[in-house]
Amino acid sequence: MANKGVTSMREVIEKFKEEFIVIDEEVDPIYEIAGIQQSLQDSYGLLFNNIKGFPGLKGVGNALSREDMVARMFNVDDWNKLKFKCVEAMKKPIPPKIVKNAPCQEVVHIDDMDLRSMLPVIKHSPRDGAHVSSGGILLAMGESANGGSDLGFKRMHFRGKDWASIWMGPGEHITDLLTGEARGKNLPVTINICAPPSTLLVAAAAFVHPVVPHGSDELGFAGGLQDCPVEIVKAKTVDAYGIANAEWVIEGYISSSERAWETDEAQETGRVYRRETAPPFFPEWHGYLGRAMNVFKFSATALTHRKDPMLFAPHARSIEADVIAAPFREACFYELFNRMDPGFVTDVSIMPGVASWGAFVIFQVKKRRPRDEGVQKTMLSACFQYPILQMAIAVDEDVDIYNPRDVLWAIATRCDPEHIILAPPRPDMFQGAYPARRGVGLDATIAFDDKGFYERAQYPTTNLDLERWISKDKIAAARSMQGDFARLLAMTGH
Repeated sequence: MANKGVTSMREVIEKFKEEFIVIDEEVDPIYEIAGIQQSLQDSYGLLFNNIKGFPGLKGVGNALSREDMVARMFNVDDWNKLKFKCVEAMKKPIPPKIVKNAPCQEVVHIDDMDLRSMLPVIKHSPRDGAHVSSGGILLAMGESANGGSDLGFKRMHFRGKDWASIWMGPGEHITDLLTGEARGKNLPVTINICAPPSTLLVAAAAFVHPVVPHGSDELGFAGGLQDCPVEIVKAKTVDAYGIANAEWVIEGYISSSERAWETDEAQETGRVYRRETAPPFFPEWHGYLGRAMNVFKFSATALTHRKDPMLFAPHARSIEADVIAAPFREACFYELFNRMDPGFVTDVSIMPGVASWGAFVIFQVKKRRPRDEGVQKTMLSACFQYPILQMAIAVDEDVDIYNPRDVLWAIATRCDPEHIILAPPRPDMFQGAYPARRGVGLDATIAFDDKGFYERAQYPTTNLDLERWISKDKIAAARSMQGDFARLLAMTGH
């Protein structure tokens, strides 16, 4: 395990310190932290050393917003290859390791706990209905996770000093448990803030259940990704475990029978099913303003943390959230396709910026023989076993699935209305917070028997020595002016 990946956010900051901006001036958790993060996405990581109202506490932002940096965290030299390491991590998980002494328990609060004053929870936008914690990942183990381990991001509003509303998506493992066999019970869990990057990537995946069924060891997936076990520690007050290298751990339980409105306004209004009357909450992953709902209630029993803890709060709607969510999601779809027809799908992409948290996937196919024709349509239909997927696109092997313009070109020139797959209508799972009710699959591939009619134009760029006519410096300057699509065409000659 000499080449293990990073195992904590502190290791990220140390390993990539030249790629962080340190901000020593006071920054307000109301709007300012969120605004700075959104303004500098996909660039430097941010370290906030002076958070207003919370002396001694630090904040981390945009640490996982750059694809190349996240790949390097796990010793992968190409972001587009990280998904394949995630596939191996799911196939060969490394179980977590229980430790007795953990950094996350250096300070313990039980009787003197007040979550509202101890945690610097940010406010994202002027339309927010509350200070929303979007960066904590819930860890459930054992009976609370069907015998396995379950990780997931949960939006929380600490409405009391020791309780919070907690929203969990439809179809999630723990949601199914709370509304099924655990009905009437309290499930002990921990909320882990500023946890190791591998656990953040697993938590964001919202796995495709035919590939990752209930009871899977998701901590083991994180261990496989970082090439060493994720260390966990027994909670102080409940039958649960915290992530040892997290900065903060909130211990407690979720009630399967007790509900809580996410804001005071929502509680007073009592409306949620009509978008125009439900109170706003905060910017959600799909790019629209989320709505406050009546959700599960989390009761805290302890708060533990490092002596000098840091906050990490990726925004639900951000490039960072897309980058965190993509690798294991891509791995799930790649594995799903490979189980259906090994070798037919050569690659999978979920593009940042297109609601990749759950709404969009592109896969590249290689039709090898006549009987392969139509397999792509079956796979498009299978994609919608992931309940919130909005669009799936199948393209041929000559299309660059990482370039939006090349994908759009394939749709415009190869997709016929007969090739559109409509997913079955689905219920309003998000109670008005997400408008899409039906997914769409686009078959933008060439029929096997028609390949001869779709020969791509090939300009003589690939073997051309431009330096015969133009200086090396001018060529470099010209290349720097080109956009991604122009560089792709120059590289391929298409």
